[in-house]
Amino acid sequence: MALFGTDGIRGLANRDLTAELALDVAVAAAHILIESLGSTDERSTATRPRAIVGQDSRASGEFLEAAIVAGLSSAGVDVYRVGVLPTPAIAYLVGESGADLGVVISASHNPMPDNGIKLFSRGGGKLDDALETAIEVRMREPWERPTGSNVGRAIDDPSAAERYLSHLLASVTTPLAGLKVVVDCANGAASFVAPEAYRRAGAEVIAISNEPNGWNINDGCGSTHMSNLQAKVLETQADIGIALDGDADRCLVVDEDGNIIDGDQILTILALGMKSRGQLKSNTVVSTVMSNLGFRTIMKSAGIDVVTTQVGDRYVIEKMIESDFSLGGEQSGHVIMRDYSNTGDGILTSLALLQEVVRSKKSIQSLADAMRKFPQVMINVSGVAKERLESSTVISAAIRSAEEELGDEGRVLVRASGTEPMVRVMVEAASDDLASRIAAGLADVVQQELG
Repeated sequence: MALFGTDGIRGLANRDLTAELALDVAVAAAHILIESLGSTDERSTATRPRAIVGQDSRASGEFLEAAIVAGLSSAGVDVYRVGVLPTPAIAYLVGESGADLGVVISASHNPMPDNGIKLFSRGGGKLDDALETAIEVRMREPWERPTGSNVGRAIDDPSAAERYLSHLLASVTTPLAGLKVVVDCANGAASFVAPEAYRRAGAEVIAISNEPNGWNINDGCGSTHMSNLQAKVLETQADIGIALDGDADRCLVVDEDGNIIDGDQILTILALGMKSRGQLKSNTVVSTVMSNLGFRTIMKSAGIDVVTTQVGDRYVIEKMIESDFSLGGEQSGHVIMRDYSNTGDGILTSLALLQEVVRSKKSIQSLADAMRKFPQVMINVSGVAKERLESSTVISAAIRSAEEELGDEGRVLVRASGTEPMVRVMVEAASDDLASRIAAGLADVVQQELG
C-alpha cells in the first residue's frame, strides 16, 4: 500500500505513524532535495537547503517534530521550527522565505490520536505525486552521512506567526468594523492567529475552543462538530460563526440563525463577488464532482463557467495552476484563492467572506440564499469489488435510467472510493424523498452486481 494518500501521510500516531517512520521520510526527502540543488560539496550556511517545519496542537506532534528535524538536519538541511501554526501558514512561509521545503505535522480534522505529515515544495505548493513516490522509494537506503559543517542546523523562528498574520491582513481591503464574529478554533493550530486576524481586521470577536492542551484538538468542536458554534452564535446574537478544522486549511460557516453554510455556498458568495469586481480570472471557478447541483445552477445563471475535478483539494489546485484560475474549492470548505495562496486557507477564506458581508450590506444568510441547495443523499456500498464498477453494463444502465427520471432537476454520481473497498452512490434531486428512493435503488444494483 502506498505511504502517501491524497493529503500526505496519515495514521494512528506512534502505531502507524512512528518517530522512526517520520525520521526515514525526512531523510529521504532531504536526499532528493539536496540532489535537486546540484553539487553535494560542502556548503556554506548561506547555500545549504532550508526547510520550514510546523505542526498543529496534537501532543504527538512534539515527538514527530523532533524526528523530522533530526532527519532533515542530519542529512544537511537547515530547519526552521515555527511551532504550532495552520497548514496554510507553512505553505505561505515556504514561499515568502524562499525555503526549499515545508513540512506540516497534522492530521487536519481527524481525531486527536491520529497524526500526519504533509510536504510542500519550493513556492509553497503541495508536493506532486512523482516526488512523493520518489521519497517512498528512497526511504532507508544506505547513505553517507555528512559531518562537521555539512550537518544542518535547527533554528527556532519566533517571527513566523506575525509574518503570517501580516499576509492574511494584506488581503483585507474592506474593514470589518460592525461585525460580531464567533470563531471555533477546534482547539487546533489557529487558536491564536485566527481570532487575532479577525480582531485586527476590525471585527468584534468571540473565540471558542481556542485553548489547545495537546489532547483536545477536534474533540467535539471545529468544522466536524458544529453544534457548539451554532449555540454560541445564537446566544451572543452574532452576525456570523466560523468553524475551522484542526489545521485551519478549511472552514465552514454558521449564519445568524444557526444554519450551516457549506463550501459550495461559500464558493458561490466569493465567485459572485469576485465576478462583480472583475477579479474572477477567465470568469471561471473550479469545483469537484461532489459540488451540489445548486452550485452549478447559480454559476450558470451568473454567466460563470465551472471546471470540475475529482474529489480532493490537490486536484482542484492542480487545475487552477494549470489554467491560471483564481478561485476553486470543495463542498467540505477547502477554498483556494490563488491571488493570495496556492493552498486552502480557512482564515483567508473567512476574511474574504466577511468582507463580502460588509460590502454587500447583506447578512451572510441572505448571501448564501442566492444558491438553491438541492437535497443530496449519499450511500456507501461497502465490501464490493469496486474495480469492476466501470465495466458493469447493468450499473451503467441503472445510472442512465435514474438520470432520465431526474432530468435537469437532479444529478447522479456513482464512483469507487480511492482508499476503501467501497462504491459511493450520490443522488441529488428536487426532494429528499426522490433522492433517497433513487439512491437506494442504485445502491441495491451496485450491491447485487459487485458484492
